Amino acid sequence: MTEDRSSDQAPEQLFEQLLARFLTNPQVSEGRMFGSPGLKVAGKVFAMLVRGELVVKISRERVDQVVASGRGAPFNPGHGKLMKEWVAIPSRSRP
Repeated sequence: MTEDRSSDQAPEQLFEQLLARFLTNPQVSEGRMFGSPGLKVAGKVFAMLVRGELVVKISRERVDQVVASGRGAPFNPGHGKLMKEWVAIPSRSRP
């Protein structure tokens, strides 16, 4: 596994890197979910910037691993029900 340097970057910077990487693929487009900017493939959002956090869709098992490692939190879109295949990655430099 490679060293993870993403924790030192602001979520906005990480999202910009995702835009630069994935928008070169003609199957990927920009879209919105929960009023937030996101990246879509086949019409479905797979990454977005929500309330200052990078939120990505990954397998439920991987979400559990990321949460257990302390590098992310389950994503709560605000209605009290966690989205089990989405993880929020906050900046570690923020309180």
